[in-house]
Amino acid sequence: MNINLTPPGKPASPQGPGGMSRAGWHLRANAPAVAWLVALVVVVLIHRNVPDSGWLMVHLLFLGAITNSILVWSWHFAQALLRGPTPGSRGMAWRLALLNVAVLAVVVSMTADIWLLTLMGSILVGAVVAAHAVVLGLRARKALPSRFGATVWYYVAACLLLPVGAGVGAALASGLTGEAHARLLLVHLSVNVLGFVGLTVLGTLMTLLPTMLRTRVAGGADSTARHGIFPLLAGVVLTAAGAAAGVMFLCTVGLLAYLGGVVYVCIPLAKAVRGKPPVNFPPLSAIAALAWLAVSLVWLAGLTATSGSWTALHRGIESVAPVLAAGFAAQVLGAALSYLVPVVLGGGPARVRQRTAILDKAAVFRVVLTNLALVASLLPVPSLVRVGTTFLVLAGLAWFLPLLGMALLAKPRETTTPGAPAARPAAGAVVAARPAAGAVPAGPSGAGAPWNPAPGRRWGMAATGLAVVVLVVVAGIVADPSVLPGLSQAGAQSAVAATGKTTTVEMTMKNMRFQPDKVDVPVGNRLVIHVTNVDSMVHDLVTAGGAESGRLYPGEKATVDAGVIGADMDGWCSIVGHRQQGMVFSIVATGPAPAPTARAMPGMPGMDHGAAAGSSAAPQLDFMKQPAAGFTAHNAAIPPLPTGTVHNVTLKVTDQLTEVAPGVKQTLWTYNGTAPGPTLRGRIGDKFKVTLINDATMGHSIDFHAGTLAPDVPMRTVNPGESLTYTFTATRAGIWLYHCSTMPMSQHIANGMFGAVIIDPPNLPKVDKEYVLIQSELYLGPQGGVADLAKIQADKPDAVVFNGYANQYSFRPLPAKVGGKVRIWVLDAGPDRATSFHVVGGQFSTVWSEGRYLLDGSDPSAGSQALALAPAQGGFVELTFPQAGSYPFVSHYMVDAERGAHGTFKVAG
Repeated sequence: MNINLTPPGKPASPQGPGGMSRAGWHLRANAPAVAWLVALVVVVLIHRNVPDSGWLMVHLLFLGAITNSILVWSWHFAQALLRGPTPGSRGMAWRLALLNVAVLAVVVSMTADIWLLTLMGSILVGAVVAAHAVVLGLRARKALPSRFGATVWYYVAACLLLPVGAGVGAALASGLTGEAHARLLLVHLSVNVLGFVGLTVLGTLMTLLPTMLRTRVAGGADSTARHGIFPLLAGVVLTAAGAAAGVMFLCTVGLLAYLGGVVYVCIPLAKAVRGKPPVNFPPLSAIAALAWLAVSLVWLAGLTATSGSWTALHRGIESVAPVLAAGFAAQVLGAALSYLVPVVLGGGPARVRQRTAILDKAAVFRVVLTNLALVASLLPVPSLVRVGTTFLVLAGLAWFLPLLGMALLAKPRETTTPGAPAARPAAGAVVAARPAAGAVPAGPSGAGAPWNPAPGRRWGMAATGLAVVVLVVVAGIVADPSVLPGLSQAGAQSAVAATGKTTTVEMTMKNMRFQPDKVDVPVGNRLVIHVTNVDSMVHDLVTAGGAESGRLYPGEKATVDAGVIGADMDGWCSIVGHRQQGMVFSIVATGPAPAPTARAMPGMPGMDHGAAAGSSAAPQLDFMKQPAAGFTAHNAAIPPLPTGTVHNVTLKVTDQLTEVAPGVKQTLWTYNGTAPGPTLRGRIGDKFKVTLINDATMGHSIDFHAGTLAPDVPMRTVNPGESLTYTFTATRAGIWLYHCSTMPMSQHIANGMFGAVIIDPPNLPKVDKEYVLIQSELYLGPQGGVADLAKIQADKPDAVVFNGYANQYSFRPLPAKVGGKVRIWVLDAGPDRATSFHVVGGQFSTVWSEGRYLLDGSDPSAGSQALALAPAQGGFVELTFPQAGSYPFVSHYMVDAERGAHGTFKVAG
């Protein structure tokens, strides 16, 4: 017996809901899902310029494409699997329309941060899907007994779970932070992904996967279908309840129960696969999706069992979510649509075969490419490799979209003889429901077999997919050779007689320390160090003899051959500033007559480039020297107040060769390419959603003084190639510092990683001119180098500057007019020098410092001559210039004024 896609009691003619052709109805019904998939691909390609891109990508897939598909195909399969009257379709059309209005509202509201609209959209999504559950449930209750009718109850249970998940999602969007956010995130994931999506997928694949394989359903599959729902539902409920109650152990139990349910449901599927190994795209992709679901469940269970806190679990969930999205959900969606679209579009066996063959192009290559690239992206690989493999995953998944377009637009290869009756396509078969011997049900190829490439060709496509992944991995490593472990030997030890023995040491990197930090090696022994980076930031290991590990990202390991040891030797991390923070170790040669300590020679691979490698650029400083003719000063004008109350900001961290004084250049670490970074502005109550993207060569972070929240997660160090979104609400007025808080913090600030956020005090009056001046120090390394940490620690700056360049406003004065009121916002970014801001020839009528008026301008006889600020403090002054001329402004710490903290107002009459 075959169960057809065509509803029972209906002819196999292409009649769909509402009198529309079945093909036409499905084209319209599935169009929103395809549109959401196209939008997803676009966002992935431009995600670095899209606020909250991670959230948006996940929800375009799950909330947009998959929710639409679940409603369409659960309705369709319910029609095929249940016996009895077929309900009208008008309600289905309305549900799809309302669903997409709701999804659009959620996506727009989250991007624009309009929580009330997010709440309304979430409620509507939940209501639509719940209504769908009620319709399916009533249909199932009225239906006659059916062997696989239990599958419909998977759909009902799944759709009843989604309103819960939608409500939790709205709560997450309200701005919850800390442990509450982490716990609700796991509730959201378990109910929506494991419940709504997982139950639907598993219930469907019990009948659909054997059909894809063109084989019969294994005996006992109907019993498995009836009973498998219980451990799956129990797993979802236990996981969500454990997370809601804050009991992590209960979450582990729930995830393991769900995993047990997946294994139970997959037993008959495994029998089908063993009997008919997959060769085409739909079953290959579906099986890969199930494998990733199992991997994700084991991963999540391990995280809940081993995480010491909800914050740590939150980070783990953020790592698993993309795997569930790309590995499980996207692959199973592509598999289902690739199989079902040709079937429901119909047109006769030849037409179905044609479309199926198009959607099956490069099947093995696509599956191998997608899954091997996903595996590679999850390994502790360099950032360039991770970026490359991630785009391979996107290419493998998105390949379906152009193939779908080709299948829909392809002209028929065969035509039916005019006047001849239309043949009923055997493509209508979904499953062979009868386990007894009998004919194998027809698949999408109708009377003939589906396209089945020869084994040699399949192996060739698999090898090609593997080769592409390997090529991208190698290219990423070659593009950043620092990730390769060093092969150099300790040349200074060459005179030592080798004993032929090897001393092996296990070493870890964490919290700016090596463990152990002292290694005893008998003279003449070869030293081999197995080093593992268990920290959250990038490190490396080098020795004075020239051996090195290469750059190690969190979780990476390396083996360093330090050569034959004949003398004491130093080792350290050469990432800028890490050695000065104490990330060093010593190799002690034990035994008679140790040789003198070996030290690194200039230019050797192990050199610490964070130290003053080569001569400092300080002798090239000439504070009287004019900049080049094309020089443009940093724009000191305050940015206008932005519209709206939510401000989406993207800050990219880059290494930038920058002139900091005439003829003096340094490689600064910058936010958006400038030091200071862009000045942000808003009002009390405004929300700032900042996406930090690290496109630099080492780990960085960001700390906004303008917001108050636990720093553990939002201020964590972000490694190269990674990003995070930092959201805070401005609750108090002031000019607030933001800066990198990665250690050594002083060096990161001194090397350019700072900026200002201005939150206007209420009722701040308008003025004629308004400027922002941020004072900082320069501790010059060599020309083109980075800030010298030794000078920073000794508090010996080479220059003190406003807005990143010595004396720039002396050469490019700031304009003002006689009688016009000028407001000057001043921030001391430091990292170490205070300021006493003064305008020569001027007196301040208004002084506002650190949240309060010291002088409010109400008394015309009162005035002020300087605004004193310690590092990380800020305020503003106002004054009116009485006559035309040049008015210098300085830090009245005069030694600083004489080394760059100087500028001029050019006042016109």
